[in-house]
Amino acid sequence: MTTSSPASTALMANAIRALAMDAVQQANSGHPGMPMGMAEIGVALWSRHLKHNPANPHWADRDRFVLSNGHGSMLLYALLHLTGYDLPLAELKNFRQLHSKTPGHPEYGITPGVETTTGPLGQGLANAAGMALAEALLAAEFNKADAKIVDHYTYVFLGDGCLMEGISHEACSLAGTLKLNKLIALYDDNGISIDGHVEHWFRDDTPKRFEAYGWNVIRNVDGHNVDAVDAAIAQAKGADKPTLICCKTVIGKGAPTKAGGHDAHGAPLGAQEIAATREGLGWKWEPFVIPQEVYAAWDAKAQGATSEAKWNDAFAQYRAKHPELAAEFERRAAGKLPADWAAKAQAIIAGANERAETVATRKASQQAIEGLAAALPELLGGSADLTGSNLTNWKASKAVRAGADGIEWGNHINYGVREFGMSAMINGIALHGGYKAFGGTFLTFSDYSRNALRVAALMKSPSIFVFTHDSIGLGEDGPTHQSVEHVASLRLIPNLHTWRPADTVETAVAWTHAVEHQGPSCLIFSRQNLPFSTRTDSQIANIAKGGYVLRDWNDDIVARKIILLATGSEIELALKAVEPLAREGIGARVVSMPATTVFDRQDAEYRERVLPKGVRRVAIEAGVTDFWRKYVGLEGGVVGIDTFGESAPAGELFKHFGFTVEHVVAAAKAALD
Repeated sequence: MTTSSPASTALMANAIRALAMDAVQQANSGHPGMPMGMAEIGVALWSRHLKHNPANPHWADRDRFVLSNGHGSMLLYALLHLTGYDLPLAELKNFRQLHSKTPGHPEYGITPGVETTTGPLGQGLANAAGMALAEALLAAEFNKADAKIVDHYTYVFLGDGCLMEGISHEACSLAGTLKLNKLIALYDDNGISIDGHVEHWFRDDTPKRFEAYGWNVIRNVDGHNVDAVDAAIAQAKGADKPTLICCKTVIGKGAPTKAGGHDAHGAPLGAQEIAATREGLGWKWEPFVIPQEVYAAWDAKAQGATSEAKWNDAFAQYRAKHPELAAEFERRAAGKLPADWAAKAQAIIAGANERAETVATRKASQQAIEGLAAALPELLGGSADLTGSNLTNWKASKAVRAGADGIEWGNHINYGVREFGMSAMINGIALHGGYKAFGGTFLTFSDYSRNALRVAALMKSPSIFVFTHDSIGLGEDGPTHQSVEHVASLRLIPNLHTWRPADTVETAVAWTHAVEHQGPSCLIFSRQNLPFSTRTDSQIANIAKGGYVLRDWNDDIVARKIILLATGSEIELALKAVEPLAREGIGARVVSMPATTVFDRQDAEYRERVLPKGVRRVAIEAGVTDFWRKYVGLEGGVVGIDTFGESAPAGELFKHFGFTVEHVVAAAKAALD
């Protein structure tokens, strides 16, 4: 990259400061301190090292940049605007306003050049670790001795808050173990958080901590010296492990009375302070005015076009030598499924139907994964230290490991006991592109992952989260491991498709739907065996609609009718209740609802056909009851559990909590009466 003279670097940094304090002041909301404190770090990285093309934010071999301390979003917006992205000055003036491209925290899909949503601290760092892992695996898979088509870095800015959050330990520990040497983190060590000077609550020896993880650490870099930061980045790029660059900075640098204190962190500086800052910096221009010489110094469009053109030439040579690999790389980089995907997906579902097995749905999931792995070379699985229980591996899976000369390619990741870190890294892998990533743990530990699940839903990233041992059915482990409220709570997250299938066929449909879905999915599976249900072709087709009629009522029984809604392991109860109800003159329709979040998106006519108005309903699920009132109303019935579980064999627990045919029949009669 080109370098700049000392005079121009000062102007470049002060342009960031001016835009940050002006935008925050105009919005009367925001965080000016971090952008002002990290301005020179931004100059060093973005003008001297970052490989990117503002005209094409989706270029496959661009460097990834993540602002983990996302509250300082004006730093990123200033950098994007100044370097030439489609982010005009009008959007910076509209900072934090409705429908602007400059929301309070960076949001993926809103602003060109923003690689991930970074609101909750620490998750951006974990996303970056996932992106670096994706880069390393793609390089191992596609690069050849005569051609490197995957060769980029992942840079992340972070602050004290990111390091205090526990997820930083989870992700950085694994990144060090895997020797992700193209992950470079620049730490804004300003000693300030919202409550004040962090020395009163955060005295970790951060460099030693990261050295213990297996990172390369560069200490005591003057974060306000562009050349010093530049040299540190250059050194980091030659390391054989991830690097943490510890940059000493002053929050709110340039503000005469607020620099170095928490008053600069999360509030506008005020007109008087801004005027004094302008004078102290020698910044003579009015708010939101950037001189052309500064724009010229920052402009990355020509360099970006040259970098991408050079890569395009290299890729053309690669295509000539390795045409099949090139086509595969282009497909996966574009996020497209294989041309024969639809046929193979149907074959996976048909195979599950033909086997007609009574197995745990976690086992049915593994069977589906076997088919998926054969159909999708990009499938990248994993588990948070529960592979043998989650069954997220497959016969031909290969564990990802760090080798002497870099990462050894594999397609299954041992994340260790790091549920939150795993989920956020999966988001990073999904956003990077090239892999269809999933990871597993017990459903009860989705609580540890929850914020990453929420952010995945917010971004609509195609992440897949596998949760097994889905209810009191896991038995003797007891209430700490028995998920009662988890399924209902996951269904409440917008954009998150949550599946709880009842057998092998529903499991296969859930998996193929998750692969196709342009957003995140939770796949929830049982520990215990569940019986296979026979279905017609039309019923199998309707599974993908999230809810369908599995068994219809006997039309000879017209006096009284009831609809039994159920999911997962409770489908068996609903089916077994049909005959006893019929003997009492009650016709029962069984509706399987493996994905309420998908069913609710169907048109009104289909939903009415499945759940006609005026017919009483009873829902059956081994979880909290309140969720089901949206379907059964106050007059309907719910067979569920509104307490925590107990420690006992699964069969005893289901009887103890009333999950019996007799109880279902009684609930149906009560709803009708």
